[in-house]
This record gives sequence, structure tokens and C-alpha cells, in this order.
Amino acid sequence: MAVNYSAKEEADGHSSGGVGVPGGGAVGGGGGGAVKTRKPDNTAFKQQRLPAWQPILTAGTVLPAFFIIGLIFIPIGIGIFVTSNNIREYEIDYTGTEPSSPCNKCLNVSWDSTPPCTCIINFTLEHSFESNVFMYYGLSNFYQNHRRYVKSRDDSQLNGDNSSLLNPSKECEPYRTNEDKPIAPCGAIANSMFNDTLELYRIDNDTRTPITLIKKGIAWWTDKNVKFRNPTGDGNNLTMLFQGTTKPVNWPKPVYMLDSEPDNNGFINEDFIVWMRTAALPTFRKLYRLIERKNNLQPTLQAGKYSLNITYNYPVHSFDGRKRMILSTISWMGGKNPFLGIAYITVGSICFFLGVVLLIIHHKYGNRNTSADIPN
Repeated sequence: MAVNYSAKEEADGHSSGGVGVPGGGAVGGGGGGAVKTRKPDNTAFKQQRLPAWQPILTAGTVLPAFFIIGLIFIPIGIGIFVTSNNIREYEIDYTGTEPSSPCNKCLNVSWDSTPPCTCIINFTLEHSFESNVFMYYGLSNFYQNHRRYVKSRDDSQLNGDNSSLLNPSKECEPYRTNEDKPIAPCGAIANSMFNDTLELYRIDNDTRTPITLIKKGIAWWTDKNVKFRNPTGDGNNLTMLFQGTTKPVNWPKPVYMLDSEPDNNGFINEDFIVWMRTAALPTFRKLYRLIERKNNLQPTLQAGKYSLNITYNYPVHSFDGRKRMILSTISWMGGKNPFLGIAYITVGSICFFLGVVLLIIHHKYGNRNTSADIPN
């Protein structure tokens, strides 16, 4: 008896381990088992019977969308832009590259200059700073986002782990050890910590009055209380806790001498914590001090003459960097940044303009009869 079967059935039979025969099961493979098939299950997903929805873009739906987006975005952008412009900000570049700058004498300072170089810059505030004032230091052409630089730290050591304190991570190389002693804190980030000292004075009739600068409360709460901790032990004797370690190469003093107050010393020093949070761009600013408003009847910084006293320790001329001091107030949206407001205004204006253009086109051509006249 001749057996006649198609090529597809032959392929199905081979894939199931036997020969497919019409009217019967697989021969030589299944041993009388159920017929195997490649047909997908009869479900809505596998048979592509799922419900679908496709928007139909018409003038009645597109035009209102453009106008609504424009009418919402433009007022929001104007509000954000005006709020940003109301923020007071004053910036002083004290790098000293200009020969006329008071800090030009400190331009080629080194990390271990003794005695440290100091300079004074006098300036005038044309407008008063009404609310709390934030003092920042800013650096330019400083790439904290370099891959090896970002990795050059030991988070276990910074979190107070005693074993990591004496045996830092190899990621800290070449700032892992010095003179056969482990460095605390180790790594390139800590080694390059900003260490200029900035002091602010108000000048009234040749009388210099110091402005109180608050050094606490400048770091993130999670950094201060979770990520950074001193080694376990007697918290009042940091000298013993850091015994057996040495300071970073570029530091003038060890980590347990960063501050005289125990709750702002060692790894939990807020200046150190702020520096360890690396910046994403080569031009950045970091919070240095706070100036709180003491009297609601008087501005925090009145308009007038001031002087900035700088202990110039941080060298930037070797890599063409620049240093600056920034005084700024903040608003509900943060510091001064007009970009977000401009972006909202731009997007809203483009949408509104496109809505007008499409409305004109629809009014002019939308009612035209598009049916073709077929001659008899």
C-alpha cells in the first residue's frame, strides 16, 4: 500500500521524532502518543485577537491639544522664570589670573605652602539679600566625573568599618597608603578636597564687622547620618580611633583635626562630606556656609560694602581651573536657574504657534470637497 503525505507533514513528523502518516499518529517516535502540532494555542494573545485602540488624529482633537499645552506651559514658564530672576546672586572670581587681582600673588600656591597665602577682595552689594543667604565655592575645569576619580574611594572605610580603616580598598590606589601606613580617608577624591578658607566682613565707615557663617547643616541628612560615620569606639577621642593611619598626601592635617567640635570632626565633617559628593559637570558649585537671617525687619545682607578674606590654599592654575565665591538666596524651586522657565515658555510658544498655523490651514482647506468628479 502506497503512503502519500505532504512535505509539511513530513517536516512535522521529523520535528516530532517520527514519520507523520495520514489518519494516524507519529510512526517510530511517539509510540502511540498524542499528535504533536505547531499550531499556537487558541488564546486571544497567541491568535492575535486582543482588543486594540488606535487614535484618529483630526482637527477637532489636535488643535485643542496644541492650544491647551500652549496656554498651560506659557504661564508656568513665566512664573518659573520670574521666580528665578527674583533670586539674588553675587559671584566673585578670585582665581587671581589677572595681574590686577589681589589674589594674583597666590596664583602659584602649592598644597603645602607655609605660611599660607592670604588675599582680600573688596566688593559692593547693590541690592540687599532679604532671606537666608547660601555661600558657595565654585570650581571650573575640574572633572570630578572622571571614571577613575569617582571610583577612588572606600565607602566601607567612610562608613566607619574598622577593618577597612586599616586595610583600605585597592580602588584607592595610588592614595591607599603612604609611608607604609593606610591613608584615612583614602582615594583621589578625599586627597583633592577643597581647603580654601573664606571669611566675609561688612565695612561701615572703615569698620569691619564679621558676618557669622554657619558651617553645620550644609550636607545632606542621609550623608551625615547614614553614609559617613567615624570608626567605632570612643567617639570623644578621635586621635585613638584613627591611630595607625596617616593623613592624605595633600592634606595639611589629619582627618581628626578638621574641626574642634566632635560632632563635626573626622569622617562626619560636613565640608568633607560635601566634597565627597562628586559633581557631574566640570563646572560646579558646592555649598560652603550658611548665613541665617536674624531679624525679620532687616535683610540678611544689607546693600553696601563688604570684603572677602581668602586663605588661598587650593591650587587650580596648573590645570587652567578657576575658583569663585557665590552668594545666593533660594526660592521654592531652589537656586537661580532660568533654563526651566525658558524651556516651558519655548515649548508652550511653539505649540501655540503650531495651533494657530494648523487652524488657518484647516479653515482654508478643511472644507474643500475632496471627492473626485467622474465624468459620464
